Amino acid sequence: MKLMKRVIAAALAVSMTVSLSACGGGSAPADETTKAAEQKQETEAAKGETKADQAAGGEEVTLRFSWWGGDSRHEATQKAVDAFMAKYPNIKVECEYGAWDGWTEKCATQLNGGTAPDLMQVNWNWLYQFSGDGSAFADINALSAIDLSGFPKNIVDQCVVGGKLQAVPISTTGKCFFWNKTTFENAGLEVPKTIDDLMNAGAVFAEKLGDDSYPLAMYQYERMLLMLYYLESKYGKEWVVDGAVNYTVDEVKEGLDWICSLEDKHVLPKIELLLGDGATILEKNTKWANGKYAGFYEWDSANAKFQEALEPGQEFVLGEFLTGIGDYEAGLTKISQCFAITEASEHKEEAALLLNFLMNEPEGVEIMSTERGIVVNETASKILVEKDLLKGLTYEANQAVLKVANFTFDPNFENSELKDTTGVYYEVFENISADHNATGEMAQYLVDEIERVQMENPY
Repeated sequence: MKLMKRVIAAALAVSMTVSLSACGGGSAPADETTKAAEQKQETEAAKGETKADQAAGGEEVTLRFSWWGGDSRHEATQKAVDAFMAKYPNIKVECEYGAWDGWTEKCATQLNGGTAPDLMQVNWNWLYQFSGDGSAFADINALSAIDLSGFPKNIVDQCVVGGKLQAVPISTTGKCFFWNKTTFENAGLEVPKTIDDLMNAGAVFAEKLGDDSYPLAMYQYERMLLMLYYLESKYGKEWVVDGAVNYTVDEVKEGLDWICSLEDKHVLPKIELLLGDGATILEKNTKWANGKYAGFYEWDSANAKFQEALEPGQEFVLGEFLTGIGDYEAGLTKISQCFAITEASEHKEEAALLLNFLMNEPEGVEIMSTERGIVVNETASKILVEKDLLKGLTYEANQAVLKVANFTFDPNFENSELKDTTGVYYEVFENISADHNATGEMAQYLVDEIERVQMENPY
């Protein structure tokens, strides 16, 4: 078994987290957050010229701005940054971006070493993992340039960690099924609507398209999320409640056994085969590009990079939520990403101007569109509606998942010790893919490790 092969890497992730933030940071009450925002706006209005005004026409400064994503996100964000620099010629912005693979580790190193960019695209759980005491990211309420009036209070309050508003939520996102319709048609099948449709498709793919063709292809972390879809559809329970896994070890074993059954029925390739393809993410896998792998379960906000990766002549479609597992609708949603300004930044007000331009100002909003999912800011949403931009597959997928959205994450679900390539989820699903008899041992290990992370990172 490879049970502890990543101990050194996991320990490094823990040391980064510990050095960045103390555990148990706690959040300010929601009412205090709202009052702080209102008082900030009233105070700045009374002063006349704000710090934001001074930043907009002040000395020349250079900001660093980082994000991850696919090519279309990179292009849109760079275009928006160019528009910002044209409006604010005294502010130069240096962009740093890349694919998701390895991004958390890179950002953790930067935050730990005091070299992080001024403005960062962050995952919501990073506020807890890297700044539970509020030390890594600036208080948004202390910056005059950012207009929060269009943001839903219940979503903004989720970004209050360590007693301050550490980020601005960009969008919410949900997990959906997406399919290469062309490949299914080549196999003489419609895209799956039920779990039986999916299970039966494996043998048909093998017979008609070859042993190297599969209806579904997913790496380790995505398999964890697919297992949750199965368990929550059947049992109707949140995954973690009050710091403890809300499923018995036997129920978790059942979920792992189900994932193994997808391999047995030629629905899902083994992890060893996926890694042998020479890619660690599906959108970079040539078998996704050429249609050999025909589906996945992914965030609605991430679908564009998969569609862009397909070779010409293939139709990419949103699927229905698979039924036939149980009586519960298991739509899963979360805050997609946030923008945060680092506490170490020497140009917080200028960074706030950039953040506000991207999220509130018509030019920035129009350029950014839905590249990071369906925006939660009502001001931006109205702009996109007026420009007829609130449409397309990302919008359709988001609307679909919201209709069945009954489940979400706890702040530790995406903790690096669990989610990253050196983490527990990867370890568990690699082990059971290699040995289907290991599901009992791995179920206990998964529960134990999740509860350890919960204990070490209270919120």
